[in-house]
Amino acid sequence: MTDWRESQANFPVLPYSMKDEPEDVPEVEVEYGNNRNGEMLHNSSNKRSRTTSDCWDHFTKITVLGIKKAKCIHCGAELTAGSGTSHLNRHVRSCLSRTQQKDQVDDCLEKKEVTKDDGTCGVALQSFDPIVASHKLATLIVKHELPLRFVEYDAFKDLMSYCNPLAKNMCRSTLKIEIFKLYNSEKAKTMKLLENNDSRVAITTDLWTTSNQKKGYMVVTGHFIDNSWHLQSRILRFINVPAPHTVECLSQVLVKCLWDWNVDKKLSTITLDSCTTNEAMVDRVKGMIPTESMVLNGKFFHMRCAAHILNLIVKDGLKVIEGGIGKIRESVSYWSSSPKRLKTFEMTAHQLQIVCERKLVLDCPTRWNSTFDMLDVAVMYKNVFSRLRHCESHYKCLPSDKEWELAEKMLDYLRPFYSLTDVFSGTAYPTAIMFFPVICKMRKSLMEWQMSPIPEVKLMAGGMIEKFLKYWQEIHMVLVMAVILDPRFKMLMIEFYFPKIYAVGVAEQIKRVRDLCEEIFNYYEVTSTTLTCGAVAESSLAVGHSLKGQRQLGFLNWAAFEAFASQNTKLTKSQSELERYLEEPLVERTADFDVLTWWKMNKDRYPVLAEIAKDILAIPVTTVASKSAFSVEGRSLSPHRSRLHPDTLEAIMCTQHWLWAANRGAIPEEEIFTGEELNDDEDNGPQILN
Repeated sequence: MTDWRESQANFPVLPYSMKDEPEDVPEVEVEYGNNRNGEMLHNSSNKRSRTTSDCWDHFTKITVLGIKKAKCIHCGAELTAGSGTSHLNRHVRSCLSRTQQKDQVDDCLEKKEVTKDDGTCGVALQSFDPIVASHKLATLIVKHELPLRFVEYDAFKDLMSYCNPLAKNMCRSTLKIEIFKLYNSEKAKTMKLLENNDSRVAITTDLWTTSNQKKGYMVVTGHFIDNSWHLQSRILRFINVPAPHTVECLSQVLVKCLWDWNVDKKLSTITLDSCTTNEAMVDRVKGMIPTESMVLNGKFFHMRCAAHILNLIVKDGLKVIEGGIGKIRESVSYWSSSPKRLKTFEMTAHQLQIVCERKLVLDCPTRWNSTFDMLDVAVMYKNVFSRLRHCESHYKCLPSDKEWELAEKMLDYLRPFYSLTDVFSGTAYPTAIMFFPVICKMRKSLMEWQMSPIPEVKLMAGGMIEKFLKYWQEIHMVLVMAVILDPRFKMLMIEFYFPKIYAVGVAEQIKRVRDLCEEIFNYYEVTSTTLTCGAVAESSLAVGHSLKGQRQLGFLNWAAFEAFASQNTKLTKSQSELERYLEEPLVERTADFDVLTWWKMNKDRYPVLAEIAKDILAIPVTTVASKSAFSVEGRSLSPHRSRLHPDTLEAIMCTQHWLWAANRGAIPEEEIFTGEELNDDEDNGPQILN
């Protein structure tokens, strides 16, 4: 039988911390005891004698009723002490508890399934690497948003002790060191990915102030299409920005981030919310980064967030029924303010035989889609609110019947606009190609609303069109190029919608778009490094898995467009790659079509256009990708965890995003934690992010 000390010498242990704590020493009941090294202590004198037998690693000396005993630390058996150690060694060799404990460790940690050369499965021995174990534990904590104190939970320690009885536990200090190691490793991989990628990077950024820390954070996200034609996004920085958040401060932080990541010379666009501060910041950024490296000297460098603009447009329209919305908001707030009132509301709904499928939700007045959700739920229970008005004397904000009726009609008109938010907010598919048909549909709907017999709808449409026209000319041109690069639409989508939008000057507007296409094509033709002779594509069809964007456009009138396209498709002999692409027939519009897969298969046929497609189709039309980081941050930075140092928070947020992105998946819904009581982390010292 293998000696226990030999097996123990090779037994894996986990690193504990920068300064290991001593192992637990069994308590001495009366006069005598010994520490872990076998040093015997006697209370009646200060003399120490050292026991030399190995068996004392498995026994504790005790005194019971004046008699010296040796208690086995494995099974608890008490043997006589002081008359030699032969009987103690025999017990160690025959102790079943010790043998079973050792076998458990060997089975759990040293064996793994392997696939042999002949394809069969077998079991092989595996040496335990504590460095790998520490890395995997840090990955677990970061990827699944567990609190740093997780490693100090008693249940986790018990689990590790069961898997490896001799393993040492990791403390928060050591875990933090492992997290920064993981951060630096994943950052190097991400930087290499960006360095080896031959396409431009589109940037989105947003600023947010925590409610508990009162600190400002800027998240900078890079979007690009990789060499395998997959849409990618990576958080570059999640950085604390000290107040005041002036234009000079924000622009310096942003430019430094671009310099640190070596993407300042391969930028395509930067997407920001529409406000004067961001406009001034973009001007300063363009002054700090050479515009010669930008497409057309930065002519289309600044992109305004489409979701933010949509929010501004609809908010202007909702001012028409502001009074009714205010009463509904007060009603929802009143009946959801306490469990007792909510219970009364549910009982009243049950009495009226109304099923409470959806709970009352209070909106955020600055976000119109949350207002839509609030109204959509409230109108379901309008009869409940009316009944409660007669039962509760303190409830005095009931909307009138006309206000309920107007709210229902506004919901019907705004429902297509609500679905546009999902289209713009996608991150798994190119949103640039969705922008133009969606925005054209929006403008066409507003024009139809102006003819509505309902005065409030006409008034709402007038306010929304005024805001729409303010941003239309500023945001649509570069994204028009994106829809042209979709082989299902090309120029025919422009020629189909422009007559419906412009009352006069349609030909001039279409010519403007053609001139833009030629200008961008000529720029890339001069700077292109992949010019080759045109080759026949493998196939003109392409399918892929990014179907959400296609499904979200189901409300558009595709039948009318396809009829128009069939009548206006023509073929002529041409020499230009751009003209040849535009004049070829449209690709069939199918539910499983993937535009990126199509360009991957046809890049040899259209080398210059493929480069343009790689850069433009990666442009996000909203800052949703950056805002989603703050959504995750809200779960990680609970009030109990607000003491995390900004550097530690950045390491956790960035590493989590990189780990999930490497698996080509977003953070799953089941990973969204709501139990903030589990988070109780403190982080005092600053860290240096390499």
